[in-house]
Amino acid sequence: MNSVLYSNQFGQVNKSILGENFDGLEVKHDHCSAKVSLYGGQVLTWQPINQQAVFWLSDESAFVNARAIRGGIPLCWPWFGGFTANKQLASNHGFARQQQWQVESISIEASHVSVVLEWQGVDVHPLWTNACHLKQELCFGKTFSQTLFMTNTSDIDCKYTGALHSYFQISDPLNVTVKALSTALYDDKITGEHSNKPSLLENCIGPIDRIYHSDKVMQLVDKEWQRVIEVEALNTKQWVLWNPGTELAETISDIHQHGQQEFVCLEAANTQSQLLKVGETRSMGQIIRVFPL
Repeated sequence: MNSVLYSNQFGQVNKSILGENFDGLEVKHDHCSAKVSLYGGQVLTWQPINQQAVFWLSDESAFVNARAIRGGIPLCWPWFGGFTANKQLASNHGFARQQQWQVESISIEASHVSVVLEWQGVDVHPLWTNACHLKQELCFGKTFSQTLFMTNTSDIDCKYTGALHSYFQISDPLNVTVKALSTALYDDKITGEHSNKPSLLENCIGPIDRIYHSDKVMQLVDKEWQRVIEVEALNTKQWVLWNPGTELAETISDIHQHGQQEFVCLEAANTQSQLLKVGETRSMGQIIRVFPL
């Protein structure tokens, strides 16, 4: 049964049950609705009033311990992809998306709902033994914003990579373009190619897995749904564009049938090592806006 955590004349935030021993938050506001999983500190959905859903969530997402949730915005931290020192010991994308986060605060104003989540740990993984504190500020309204604050609470410096692994709901990858990516250099993770000049990106049909070196504002233009999803990154240097394509998607058990035709991942990322000094706090984030084409 859902229970009310915060409510006023503008909206309400309820505690919800996502799975066995898995708690979530359900946001209802005059301007939008949204869902958040406390497992992983993961935004699952956000839908402005009178709009299509902005984030895609698989029907086969598993809400079980030690497994990532497929869809929404998984947090890739403290490494993106496999751990480069020893990939056999480290699963993709770090451990932040498989930790239990706590609610620090909730507030509701006329324009938005603000949710602050936090997590802290030490020696969580044998390949990353530092002590750290993470705080995530989420803002749901006509626009959406997300800021991840990373603090090194160890007595030694550490390094990290990371990404906000956003799954955007679309009509079909064939119908979607991201014009600004056509002006950026990229590394192709499938072919191993390192481009020495930009190339035209005509659509987002998979398989595609590229790291684009750009911090420009990106716009996913969906000509079928006649809408633009604009993503402004904060304190990141790369964009990751990913869609598995049909052949790979059929091997991924938590992507529902034909699910790969419903999303494109465009991820604000720092895929190159970042130094986090003792006691230092750094941040990365994104602001997402939706408007008609």
